[in-house]
Amino acid sequence: MQQSKQTRDMFLTRALEKILKDKEIKRSQNANLRQECEKTLDKIRNELQAAGGQDGSFTPIEADSYFPVFELACKSRSPSIVSNALDCLQKMIMYGMLVGNTPDAESPNQPLINRVIFAICQCFTGVNTDEGVQLQIIKVLLTAVTGNNCEVHEATLLLAVRTCYNIYLASRNAVNQSTARGTLTQMLNAIFSRMEAQAEHDEKLAQKLQLENGLNESSTEATDNDASSLHNSKIDKDEAQDQSQEEFADFNGYNSNMAGGDLADHDVTSVVEQILNELVDNVVGGKEETPTQQEESSETRNGVDAEVELEEAPSISGSLTSEAAAAAGNSKETAESEESEILRRNLSVSHVLQKDAFLVFRSFCKLSMKVLSDGAPDPKSHEMRSKILSLHLLSSILEAAGPVFRNNDMFISAIKQYLCVALSKNAVSSVPEVFELSLEIFVKLLEFFKTHLKMQMQVFFKEIFLNILDSSSSSLRHKRMVLDALLKICQDPQSIVDIYVNYDCDMSAANIFEQFVSLLCKTAQIANAPNSAAGDEVKLMRKRSLECLVTLVGGLVEWCNDLYVNPQTMTNLGKEHQTELGEQKTLGVISSSNQGSCRSLHSDSSDPMNSNPNLLLGLIDNPETLEVTKQQKDILEQGIQKFNSKPNKGVLFLQTHNMIGSTPADIAKFLHTEYRLDPSMVGDYLGEHEKLNKEVMYAYVDYLNFKSMDFVNAIRIFLEGFRIPGEAQKIDRIMEKFASRYLDCNPHGTVFASADAAYVLAYSIIMLTTDLHNNQVKRKMTNEDYIRMNRGINDSKDLPREYLEEIYSKIQKKGISLKCTRSSASKPSAFNKGVISAAQRMREMQTMADNAKVLMEAASHVQAEFICTKHLEHVRPMFKGCWNPLMAAFSIGFHYIDDREATLLCLTGLRQSIRISCIFGLSLERDSLINTLSRFSLLEDTVGIRELEWKNREAIKTLIQIACTDGNYLQQSWKKVLKCISHLDLIQSIGSGVKDQTTTAIKKSAVIIDSSPILTKTFGMDKRLATIQESMGETSSQIYVVAVDRIFTGSTRLDGDAIVDFVDCLCEVSLSELNNPLHPRKFSLQKLVEISYYNMGRIRIQWARIWAILGEHFNVVGCSDIEEVADFAVDSLRQLSTKFLEKGELPGFGFQKDFLRPFEHIVKHNPRAGIQDMVVRCIERMVASQAHNIKSGWKNIFSVFTIAASHDDERLVELAFTTTSSIIRQHFEFYFASIIHCFQDAISALREFSCSRFPDTSMDAIQLIRLCANYVAEKPKYFEDLTGDEPQYGAQAADKIWVRGWFPIFFELSCIINRCKLDVRTRGLTVMFEIMKTYGDTFHESWWHDLFQIVFRIFDQMKMPEVQIERTNWFSTTCNHALFSICDVFTQFYTTLAPTLLSGVYDQLLWCIEKENEQLARSGVNCFENIIISNGHLFDEETWQLTCEKAKLIFQLVAPNNLLTWNPSKTNDRNELQRLQLFCILTSEMIECINNFLFLPKATKCEDEANLAMATADEISEETHESGELFPRLNKTQLLNLVQCLHKSHDLAKRFNSNVNQRDLLWRSGFKGKTKPNLIRQETTSLTCALRILFRLHENNTGGYETGDDQQIYPVLHRTCQIAVSYYIRITTPAHRESWSNILLLILAKLLRMPGDKFTQLRNDLHLSLCDLLLFDLRSEVRLLLRKYLIRSESLNNTVA
Repeated sequence: MQQSKQTRDMFLTRALEKILKDKEIKRSQNANLRQECEKTLDKIRNELQAAGGQDGSFTPIEADSYFPVFELACKSRSPSIVSNALDCLQKMIMYGMLVGNTPDAESPNQPLINRVIFAICQCFTGVNTDEGVQLQIIKVLLTAVTGNNCEVHEATLLLAVRTCYNIYLASRNAVNQSTARGTLTQMLNAIFSRMEAQAEHDEKLAQKLQLENGLNESSTEATDNDASSLHNSKIDKDEAQDQSQEEFADFNGYNSNMAGGDLADHDVTSVVEQILNELVDNVVGGKEETPTQQEESSETRNGVDAEVELEEAPSISGSLTSEAAAAAGNSKETAESEESEILRRNLSVSHVLQKDAFLVFRSFCKLSMKVLSDGAPDPKSHEMRSKILSLHLLSSILEAAGPVFRNNDMFISAIKQYLCVALSKNAVSSVPEVFELSLEIFVKLLEFFKTHLKMQMQVFFKEIFLNILDSSSSSLRHKRMVLDALLKICQDPQSIVDIYVNYDCDMSAANIFEQFVSLLCKTAQIANAPNSAAGDEVKLMRKRSLECLVTLVGGLVEWCNDLYVNPQTMTNLGKEHQTELGEQKTLGVISSSNQGSCRSLHSDSSDPMNSNPNLLLGLIDNPETLEVTKQQKDILEQGIQKFNSKPNKGVLFLQTHNMIGSTPADIAKFLHTEYRLDPSMVGDYLGEHEKLNKEVMYAYVDYLNFKSMDFVNAIRIFLEGFRIPGEAQKIDRIMEKFASRYLDCNPHGTVFASADAAYVLAYSIIMLTTDLHNNQVKRKMTNEDYIRMNRGINDSKDLPREYLEEIYSKIQKKGISLKCTRSSASKPSAFNKGVISAAQRMREMQTMADNAKVLMEAASHVQAEFICTKHLEHVRPMFKGCWNPLMAAFSIGFHYIDDREATLLCLTGLRQSIRISCIFGLSLERDSLINTLSRFSLLEDTVGIRELEWKNREAIKTLIQIACTDGNYLQQSWKKVLKCISHLDLIQSIGSGVKDQTTTAIKKSAVIIDSSPILTKTFGMDKRLATIQESMGETSSQIYVVAVDRIFTGSTRLDGDAIVDFVDCLCEVSLSELNNPLHPRKFSLQKLVEISYYNMGRIRIQWARIWAILGEHFNVVGCSDIEEVADFAVDSLRQLSTKFLEKGELPGFGFQKDFLRPFEHIVKHNPRAGIQDMVVRCIERMVASQAHNIKSGWKNIFSVFTIAASHDDERLVELAFTTTSSIIRQHFEFYFASIIHCFQDAISALREFSCSRFPDTSMDAIQLIRLCANYVAEKPKYFEDLTGDEPQYGAQAADKIWVRGWFPIFFELSCIINRCKLDVRTRGLTVMFEIMKTYGDTFHESWWHDLFQIVFRIFDQMKMPEVQIERTNWFSTTCNHALFSICDVFTQFYTTLAPTLLSGVYDQLLWCIEKENEQLARSGVNCFENIIISNGHLFDEETWQLTCEKAKLIFQLVAPNNLLTWNPSKTNDRNELQRLQLFCILTSEMIECINNFLFLPKATKCEDEANLAMATADEISEETHESGELFPRLNKTQLLNLVQCLHKSHDLAKRFNSNVNQRDLLWRSGFKGKTKPNLIRQETTSLTCALRILFRLHENNTGGYETGDDQQIYPVLHRTCQIAVSYYIRITTPAHRESWSNILLLILAKLLRMPGDKFTQLRNDLHLSLCDLLLFDLRSEVRLLLRKYLIRSESLNNTVA
């Protein structure tokens, strides 16, 4: 191609011509060069002429054959010639004309490119090298190394890098220095990026080949093993102990087959040239003036001295090629595919790239370890510049590290063995730049390699950086740089959490995170330095410490951000959102895929869990397990602390907590393995004389194995774990056991004759160590002295002289010392010692470096598992352990650092700390932090009213921000926040100059509240008050107002639990405002109303919880003593209730009832008539406007009216009754289905209205109850369909009608009857029994039982008036009325009621008869009589038996037996006298009752009239009986029982009438009026009734006397008649005798009507007694009947005769 010819002409011809034209070419030393140039130029021209006749086909340019002429040019001493040659070489390499992959003619085993690079590097001869040549060298080396056309590897690569490195150090030109440095950076980037890219490409190629060829796992493993063998053969065993097992492939475009590339290669190389040119241009253009030439120092005059030699690396090209061919041959033998062979061949290339990277990396690590010269460090010295440059380059390598470098075992091993050790030296450098670079490298190691460097990171943290931060020997600048590094670490939350999990939760590791936070908090609180310069540095350190702490806390917030729910982002009102702890989530905030600690926030490495499967083994990221481990570790550390103070107590403590076993072996093992124990205390414990201590000491020594050890090494190992105690006896016991153990382990082959010899020698070795290595010993022991001291110790013989000399030599070289970990654990703290000298500072820093180096070298061979943290809840124990020092640091920083940025940092830290405590529900921490923040804001009642500074206002903003963003988690901390907001409103009112009652009261009472001088001045000086008001006025700006409003408007976004906490705390704050005796306020109460409106749209289940709190609060506020507050509460309730009622309610729910309950409470407990009237009017308005929406709320409405009905204010009662009446008369008709649930409450309300003080209202209310009964009767279906009462009342629908409908009506009517005045209760009685009579036919039998229980309540004396007069009136009116009504109802529904209620009715009648009220008792008897007369025809045998028993019982109850014995001298009880008089009446009434229900009331009178008529009549008339009489329905036994009762009454009356003295006594005592008392009526009526019963029984007996019935009846009849006639004969008074006339008429009439046989029988028994009657003056009718008797008797006698 034409382009090829032009390129050849351009780069070869012109370059050679330019060299020939150079004037230096004519010099004699350049003669060979001139000849070679001419020959080469002729050759090129001939080739061009030969190619001129050919077509335009492309001819590759082979420039390798032209290299010798340029090699000669490079060796020339002429700078211009060398520059031209280098320029041409750079272009040929760039455009792929000079590849150098052909074997070198001089060294066939090496490729030509090695010779090319060597020739180029030879152009640099030291500091005197021309600057232009230096620049050209840099350019051509950069092109060769970074381009894809040449293969520069191993030693050649190191040579190129070393040359650029030397140019940087030796060049005096600043441009060249910067270019060389930039070139080195570009080279390193190319070396490592090429390695990474090639590995990535190879991985993709391997996957593709496996997919295409179906390679199984065995073939893949074979490839891995082959690759590993290739790799192991290339890397020296001493330099690469841990080899990678990963697969590698060729980098795209790097294969030698691509050497002849055209445009693509041109594009790549052009980019390289562009980078280099830009680098040079930037360096030159960035300088404002030409840098001055530095003077040549003695160390830079010699160019060789100025160069820094990088390590040489053996060439592996030959072996690489042969091994690749062998690998290819093996692949053919195994019949693998061609692609597999390519892959295998390219693996070797990949290993070459890894070795290049490894060699370069190791070289710079070693360069960074070069020791600086003694004295003050010179920043211009080669050593210093070399160290700084190497550290810079190492930092750039780590920054750009890819997956291979981060995970390959070879590089990890190099980092451990070289970089970490180098870093441990440089990290304690006094040179700030070196120290800063070391910190930078450390941060990158932590960021990218912490999974592999667990032990190293611990050393860096504990022994170096945290030590420097806390050490007084460190400069402030060093500390500030440490803080800068810690800030970068804190910016990566992954690293922070990993540090905690892997160190603080590791039993054997240090508490890095704890120390980390503790030192930062400590640094944030350090005091200011006295001088200004140091003071500024201290302030900067404090500020930076705060920044670190804030960043750390912010990182923890970010780490657990997935557990956080911001209320402001929630769109669904009331949506619950709480992530369960322990759930594994992907941290989308941190990275697209959380890869644990293997990937930091800024890492782009591949998944380490895939690249290093070993990490999957044994790594347990379980927060619960780790937290338990941390707790155990805390116990262990506490025990160690106790041990280091008092060993025995420490051991006992650890055994108590099961941290160590109880056996001596367990304790000994613990002493061996725990490096944190104080060696001195271990020695003291082992040397104690107690039995346990001895056993532990024996076990401790037996734990060691001294087999095959020489005596000195054995004693070194023995004493490296503890410090020998100072007491000789303790040393003796310990060394005695050591000697015994040594001989046990080495029974043969020792020089000791016995254990005593070993014991003495061990003791002497200790003495020798003390003598030789103690600075206080002036005269040191010599070898001869030591030999002389040990004479005769081996059973009186000497030990071999050579043996003792060897011991002396070893001890002299190195004394016996503690293990480094033990010494470091027990070394005294060097912190905070104050001002120290520079020399002492250097010694302490060197000691720190030495310890770190020892620990680092020891850690390089330790494999420690690193937990890849993924769980979010690790933050909880982290924060619990550090929140207190964090809070202290932020508090001190806020109060004592007068810097705006620092103050904002403190507030931010507090806000983020609160966020963490909120997320994890740490109530103690959250409350403490919020309390601290509230103190910052000065929004507390305890601080009074003070001037607000800008920092206080910022604290207020932070508090408001927390309320807005963390509301879901504040729980009870809302109380503190809302108190501050309330106080903010107060100071806003004061600051705005509002002159209302509240602010005036505050100002007047300020001195009373707080007598501090501040408040005294505040309100005693107008000017001071104006200043404070002005500062307070700034809080009234729109920013604060809007922010506070956002808290309450944003309450709609709080979740269900949070809104409940919010409302609860707001209610508490509101109460505290209202209960302030001096200046009550309504701010929070108003906000409660507002948030109620805002949250009205929440679901009912949430509203129920909210209103449970709000309702109680409104109950309290509505009953406030402050009328304005109560009015506001009631009005707010009305508005909220109306708003809520508009939403309606489905049947079966009861939230309206809960919502309206505060009205009920307020009207009940607030005595103010105005408030009660307001409540009633609110209810009236709600009923008028929302009746169609009210469901369960009717219950509260009727409850309010119930309470209002008992008020004394007629207007209020009338208003409530009017509303109730309208509900019943109007709304019942339309909304009865809704009101039916509250039907009982409606009846209760009507009951209260009926019992009110206003009669008209009472009568109307009773009438409404009657109307309600109509609704129950007309709409039973509504009651049947009611649900929810089945468990209580049963499942039958009919029972629901009774329980929910009829029962409330009758019960409340009974209450009315029991409570109200006569007219009202009479009306109530009438309505009650009217309802019974009207609707009783629909009542079930069970209902009647409950109903009569209600009715019987009327007679309950517990409910009767207590005043006797009122009670008497009650008996005579209400009870009397009720009794007759009961009888009427019972009679009306007898068939239904009798089976179950008759006995109860009888009992109630008995109760009435027992009462002392005559009217009631007589009514009871009358009702007893009426029931029997009305229903007796329906009585069965059992009922009659019950009736007779009750009658007999009544007779017994009312019998006035005490009349015969009553004596006023013994008892002067007037009540007893009245009771006896009442019993007499009741006995008479009862006799009449029996007579009436047996023979009917009119039958007795008719019979008497018939008897009188028979006396004057000519014939004996027949006796007639009433058809409806009940006598035939009773059996003989029942009748005889009644006769028996009548006989007793007659006998009592007869005896009383015969006892004249007792009658006189009673008469004088006031018994029975104006005449002597008598019982003549009882006497006669009882006997008359008995005679009628007996005569009827005798009459009905037709069987004659011989029958059994007559034998039972006739004697009673005969005796009764005999008694009657005999008693009549004995009567002396005419009046008394006259009252007996009817009895005689009855006996004679009955006798005359008897048939003959019965007449004869009775005549024979009574004839003499009847004849005796003739002796007295009888009544005419009696005489006439007696005459007829005698006539019949005479005729009977004549007949017989």
